[in-house]
Amino acid sequence: MRSRNKRILLGALAGCAGLALSLPALGQRAPESLLPPGFGAPSPQPAPAQQPSTPQPVPLLPPGQQPTPSVENPEGDQTTQDEQNPEEAKNQPVELPDAARRPIDQVGPLNPDNGGLGLDAFGQIDGRFATRLMRRIDAPIASRWASILLRRALLSQVATPANVAPADWIAERAWLLLRMGEADAAKMLVESVDTDRLSPKLIIVAQQVALATADPSALCRLTDGAATFSKDKSWDYARAICASLSGEGAISSALLDHARGNARRDIDYLLAEKVVGAGANTRRAAMIEWADVDHLTSWRFGLASAVGLAIPEDLYASVGPEYQAWRARSPMFHAEDRLAPAAVAATLGVFSSADLVDLYGEAADHQGDTGRDSPTERLRAAFVGDDDSARLSAIKQLWDDGDKQPGGLYAREILTARAAALLKPSDSFSSDYARLIASMLSAGLDVQAAHWAPLVEEKGSSGDDAWALLAVGAPRALVDLGKNRVNKYCSSLGSDGAAKARLLIAALAGLGRLSPEAASALAERYEFQLGSRNRYTDLLDRAAQRHEQGTVALLAAVGMQTRDWKNVPAFHLYHIVAALRRSGNEPAARMIAAEAISRL
Repeated sequence: MRSRNKRILLGALAGCAGLALSLPALGQRAPESLLPPGFGAPSPQPAPAQQPSTPQPVPLLPPGQQPTPSVENPEGDQTTQDEQNPEEAKNQPVELPDAARRPIDQVGPLNPDNGGLGLDAFGQIDGRFATRLMRRIDAPIASRWASILLRRALLSQVATPANVAPADWIAERAWLLLRMGEADAAKMLVESVDTDRLSPKLIIVAQQVALATADPSALCRLTDGAATFSKDKSWDYARAICASLSGEGAISSALLDHARGNARRDIDYLLAEKVVGAGANTRRAAMIEWADVDHLTSWRFGLASAVGLAIPEDLYASVGPEYQAWRARSPMFHAEDRLAPAAVAATLGVFSSADLVDLYGEAADHQGDTGRDSPTERLRAAFVGDDDSARLSAIKQLWDDGDKQPGGLYAREILTARAAALLKPSDSFSSDYARLIASMLSAGLDVQAAHWAPLVEEKGSSGDDAWALLAVGAPRALVDLGKNRVNKYCSSLGSDGAAKARLLIAALAGLGRLSPEAASALAERYEFQLGSRNRYTDLLDRAAQRHEQGTVALLAAVGMQTRDWKNVPAFHLYHIVAALRRSGNEPAARMIAAEAISRL
């Protein structure tokens, strides 16, 4: 379940009025992508007008304390330069010329040359509306591939929309990435803004990014700005930590004692003291006991992880899966301790198949000889076994353990994707066609999966998921997509597979692989309205018509706010897949559709 501290922050972030639209609210190396470069040539955008900051998010830390941020800066010192003491004037910071400052109206590490969506990815969307959409997304969402696409949109170098300040636009993007588990991606955004251009909102989000990445030193450039609007005790602790990291042990200890005052030495104070004690010239030491701690916060996660302090497993049950993704990339822990959280991160789209394989290799190097039955040894055999039969046997052993592991079978399919792609298509593997193809498509290896199409067609089993996966996931139509073939497969699923049948029909219709007449007839047979419309689908369709890939990616995530694919309405999937295809993201549409089949 979500922790109380996260609900506080989400509540504060939702300070703007709710949407007046009927939108759904359902209850490293980047992962490899097949997605093409951004659609069309980027067009210059008018400079956005500066707007007052919206209500600021409340930090997740420490619990029980409420900062009172204000968007108004205190009145500055009115002393003129002529009136200043010469010695004081000599110590004033040097102001950089405007030419040396990094612009913040178009921020993002991705551009059309390296996988970005282009400056006009969000078109002429109103910044207030985009902000509300981002805040409305209860990440993580159902689809790994939709999350990968959304990350790509949020990291793209895009123009700041109208009616939102550039720094606040960056803050909203980074905060959504953080909730998706994308700590490193969020860090890239916040670190692209110079310190003197940080808004109060961006300072608070950057604080959360520093904790999610277990990097207390990243707090140091934020403390002066935070002092102008926040009285939260976490900033007092941060100043003590930063003094310690600078080698000022005596000052650090004094700041820490002053921040605590007469309050008890609770877990949040003790963690700050633990980090202070790791700095130079300090005599602080703290023993951390978790026995009385009943929930995790970003403060507790960030500081404990920074000093390599293990957090009890039961505390992770008090927070969302994004914490597992943050944990998976924490460099202070051994690779073998990060395998389980990395499996969760992979299902969220944060870790790629290659990332997982590399982590398993690192764990194998550290563990040494662990025997033939260990996961790391099985993965090695999956790649370098004596022959295809031996490699498939190793792959299947990893799958068979999947249901008992974090992330489930889908995480193991992601892990084995590249090993599966190395197998030569053979009719001797017919009983494993579906899982082999699902594994390849989980990592976007659609070309390799398509090599199995002739064998799948030859087999011709009515209830074979291999056919369904290729029907939606192959780069082009390689299997029978006639109405009768679709109906035969859907009928074989029975009542328990009704959700899968509906999503298959919706995906095929959205991809344009079923005629409108056949799609309508099949939708009626399986009791759902393919053409159902509401304000949400209208927004999605209009964004697709305008080829606004970023807006489409954002709206796609809005329509998938659930952890379970069974709760994704079929007509939502139809409009999402169709919008992605029309706006130039057809590969992403296919991978989302294939994911729906493989995860149900």
